[in-house]
Amino acid sequence: MTYRRFEELPVWQGAVELAEKVYNLTRASAFKGFCSLKDQIERAALSVSNNIAEGFERGTTQELLTFLYIARGSAGEVRSMLCFMERLPEFKGLKYEISNLKSLSESISRQLRAWAETLQNSDIPGQRYLTDKEKRLYEHKKQQEEFLRQLKEITEQGRKKPEP
Repeated sequence: MTYRRFEELPVWQGAVELAEKVYNLTRASAFKGFCSLKDQIERAALSVSNNIAEGFERGTTQELLTFLYIARGSAGEVRSMLCFMERLPEFKGLKYEISNLKSLSESISRQLRAWAETLQNSDIPGQRYLTDKEKRLYEHKKQQEEFLRQLKEITEQGRKKPEP
């Protein structure tokens, strides 16, 4: 599937959910006296979706990769702070919420890593460099590859049919 807007990306949607849930968590009274932790975890959580968006809008594969890794780093930073919070007695009452946020941030990290690995193996330098002709050639190549894949599948199915 081709995404035209970063808002359509499932990983961006997950990242926005992470930020929303972190902001909801930091409203808890346990954060009284932990202003710098509150500020840092909120900024790191919001940074994940912001970096996905910025990289997507840049127009080159290399820039997108750079921002995906920055977003992944921010997701790791959120997870690290959540692990730290688990050790503090003031946050014992938020154990369930913290655990869920750690799982969500891990999921986002995995998605970002998988996307980055796909992009690293791509021969497309990015939207900024594609002319209309190159876009048509790329789409044609993808259609050919899909046709050949389907043909191979049909051929293999024909070979597996038992003889009468």
